[in-house]
Amino acid sequence: MAKAIDLLRNKFGVSQLYQHDVVKDGETVLTVYWNPLTIAERESIQKKTGTNDANDFALALMIQKALDKDSKRLFQDGDKAALRREIEVAVLQEIQLAMLESGTDKEVEEAQADLKS
Repeated sequence: MAKAIDLLRNKFGVSQLYQHDVVKDGETVLTVYWNPLTIAERESIQKKTGTNDANDFALALMIQKALDKDSKRLFQDGDKAALRREIEVAVLQEIQLAMLESGTDKEVEEAQADLKS
């Protein structure tokens, strides 16, 4: 039987890469990639925002975690004001929700099944 940490690391570890396409009028405007959020990163982002506001956390998460196809950050910390003031909230929320919801129930169920075997 495999160790639980190894099963979790293989299925949900930081080496996983997720992708989301921002589409407008049938055209992909931007493709965002990211690695899973860890507890350590979540705590770091919460400290950085200095608030318990969910919108600030989600925006800081997106700024810190969003990558291009070459694994380079898409946004810098200095982009926060422009993102808040100049971009439709629905587009930002679409990206943020994709990041927060990455990983599916099916993957969780598969990992649970592996633990039982």
